[in-house]
Amino acid sequence: MSPILRLLATGLVACATIPSAHAQNDRMTPIAIPAQPDAITLNTGELPNAPVRESWHSQYGSVFARNVTVATLTPFLPDPAKATGSAVIVAPGGGFRTLSMQNEGWDVARALAARGVAAFVLKYRLNQTPAGMPAFEQSMAQMFAGAARPQRPSPMQQIAQIGPQIADARAAFALVRSRAREWRVDPQRIGMVGFSAGAMLTMATTVAGQDAKPAFIGNVYGPLSAMDAPADAPPMFVALAADDPLFGSGNFGLIESWRAAKRPVEFHLYEQGGHGFGMYQKTTTSTGWFDAFARWMDMHGYLKPAAASATGN
Repeated sequence: MSPILRLLATGLVACATIPSAHAQNDRMTPIAIPAQPDAITLNTGELPNAPVRESWHSQYGSVFARNVTVATLTPFLPDPAKATGSAVIVAPGGGFRTLSMQNEGWDVARALAARGVAAFVLKYRLNQTPAGMPAFEQSMAQMFAGAARPQRPSPMQQIAQIGPQIADARAAFALVRSRAREWRVDPQRIGMVGFSAGAMLTMATTVAGQDAKPAFIGNVYGPLSAMDAPADAPPMFVALAADDPLFGSGNFGLIESWRAAKRPVEFHLYEQGGHGFGMYQKTTTSTGWFDAFARWMDMHGYLKPAAASATGN
């Protein structure tokens, strides 16, 4: 396997910009499924025809899940004294074959909770991969090699292929709304942020999620192909590195789709950062994406309690 494909195969990074702290920890190492005492099983059932059971591995000082057959949602709630009433469903990425649960899930959720935002990490069901690690790495390399080709499925074709994941996202929104009072969440102020494949799921939930209706969305290093923006499309935040080997050389039609529909959109194109920078601390300015996202949320009133936001205070 070539070095670049080996990096792509992680579903985490796609160029040699790994933080130095993780440079000696780049091998995939199987680990026991971690305890997830706060995880709530969603009501979407078990993935059909999925004989390979869930497993986890570590790499780059982070942890990943794969072969997820039952979806869960894990709450990260803010200090009640700081709670704003806003909430975010967090969708990690990994090509719908693995999930970057720490770098693009738990760490993002903790950072949101520190800002007073209730965060919920969605461990959605995944396409099956080989049980063994070497075969899994090879399958990921083949997938990402195909993803880098110029001809990719259209956004709507991709959406048609991820029905189970959209169902999981809808169930996540429904669960948060059903327990909104308990979790101090305003049902009208629930957004969604996704990374790579999780960004694709975020867009799919926005345009095909029926009752999900995110109040605002974040698309972090997802594909930016043009798609029809709903007339009531939510405000959208987009972050991408220009040297992203998967999506950095494509067009930015999605941005223009939102602009053509006269819907709010903010786009950060970082010079460097690769694919999968997430919450890793790097020397590249892409590390600042979360602070920019938080400022954008604040601009739209989501870091203030609902009453203060409505009065402009």
